Amino acid sequence: MDIQQYMHVGRASDLKNKRDRRLYRFLEMLPGILAWGTFVLAFLLSWLVPVWVAFFMLAFVLYWLARTVYFAFHLWAGYRQMRENEQKDWRLELEKIPDSKKLYHLVIVPTYREPIEVLRATFQSLKESIYLKDRVFVVLGIEQREGKEAKEKAAIIKKEFGDVFAKFQVTEHPDGLKGEIAGKGANDSFAARAAKKDIVDALNIPYQNVIVSSLDADTVLFPQYFLCLSWYYLTTPDPERTSFQPIPLYLNNIWQAPPISRVFAFSSTFWHTMNQQRPEKLITFSSHAMSFKALVDVDFRSPNVVNDDSHIFWQCFFKYQGRYKAQSLYYPVSMDANAAKSVWTTLKNIYLQHRRWAYGSGEIAYVLFGFSKNKTIPLTRKFALGLELLESHWSWATASLMIFALGWLPLVLGGDAFSETLLSYNLPRFVSNLLTFSMLGLIATGVLSLYLLPQRRPSFGTMKAFWFVAQWFLLPLSMIFLMSLPALEAQTRWMTGKYLGFWVTPKHRS
Repeated sequence: MDIQQYMHVGRASDLKNKRDRRLYRFLEMLPGILAWGTFVLAFLLSWLVPVWVAFFMLAFVLYWLARTVYFAFHLWAGYRQMRENEQKDWRLELEKIPDSKKLYHLVIVPTYREPIEVLRATFQSLKESIYLKDRVFVVLGIEQREGKEAKEKAAIIKKEFGDVFAKFQVTEHPDGLKGEIAGKGANDSFAARAAKKDIVDALNIPYQNVIVSSLDADTVLFPQYFLCLSWYYLTTPDPERTSFQPIPLYLNNIWQAPPISRVFAFSSTFWHTMNQQRPEKLITFSSHAMSFKALVDVDFRSPNVVNDDSHIFWQCFFKYQGRYKAQSLYYPVSMDANAAKSVWTTLKNIYLQHRRWAYGSGEIAYVLFGFSKNKTIPLTRKFALGLELLESHWSWATASLMIFALGWLPLVLGGDAFSETLLSYNLPRFVSNLLTFSMLGLIATGVLSLYLLPQRRPSFGTMKAFWFVAQWFLLPLSMIFLMSLPALEAQTRWMTGKYLGFWVTPKHRS
């Protein structure tokens, strides 16, 4: 496989070969075909063979409950490990490693229309991080299309923090470059190329001695982030072929977020905490780190994809013939929960943010196409990774609708013959009882969310604590409208060729 030929494929139209283009286009359509095919089959079979569908729904709900319990154990284990890593003295651990002083950290912060208070909090956390600042380089990547305001904010940040680090550089990503999608990936790639030329190459630093952290503009680092990351980089086998993933906590503005936003903020946090316990399935998301050598080897991030944070993982995966992995840091970074000036705007933003995340179903085409071209990666690994990608995106779009809505279809469409059976009488009661039982898990989840809340908090009495737990009962209904539906729209857009650009989540703090 000529990896360079396919490295920066973003969609089918990027391929020159007609046969390859047809295959890639089918793979783009595949997630939508599977999701909509599930719904069509559910309607048809509920009408034609309602008994089969009823038994399937009983098995599916049981499977989903068992899966939830399984994930819950991983969640609590990940949470305990995160707390241990927070409390560990990473400076002492790092001093035990002779090569620790050879490392440099390059931090790239792409930004577009983030308020100055958001950027200031991010750079303040960089300043307060426990690490030798003469070994930290920082690049703030602004966008030309933001205009004068971007330059003004960059000037303020450079004035306040420019003298803190060994190097502080501001790059301005030009608007409308050919072959790019206006978004974080293109900005990040432009900033990283500038850092290579003006910092790393200028100082003649070996690429393998530089760890690059790509941070969302609202990312607040915990104090020992660089120490913890350095330790993992020096102790992980083959670190140059490894990405390093912290746990994202959406807590920066948690007190200002409405209840529904808090539910999704904690849900995302819990999902990523749980995934740290599944290293064989872990891929990069949002703010993460990797070797600068790997970034250079793959010719930086693809500037023509929306979900660049996961795409860069797969770029490296194929570059190194499958010998690339993601390493759990079990260490947190903090970002913003979705909050706007009104509840309705917040709900809209949650929907659009989840649609952008779910648009990552396009990675299925990239990965499966890469598998078809690569003869080195073992077939068993291709099958396991491909099945995991397909199942996760299929579940994202369909599971909530199947459990909370489609489970009743046999009763509606099954006819008189089915309605007179004992199964039709017990199906809604069985499903209802299982869903009621699952509410106990929501209560436990709500209690865990209390432990994650920032120590600095407004007045927090008994009733406030009660509502922080009770808000989790909003989750079942919102999973349909703010999880399944945006995922279904994202997959439908890939299926119909109505491609999306990069949507930047508005940041709001009062």
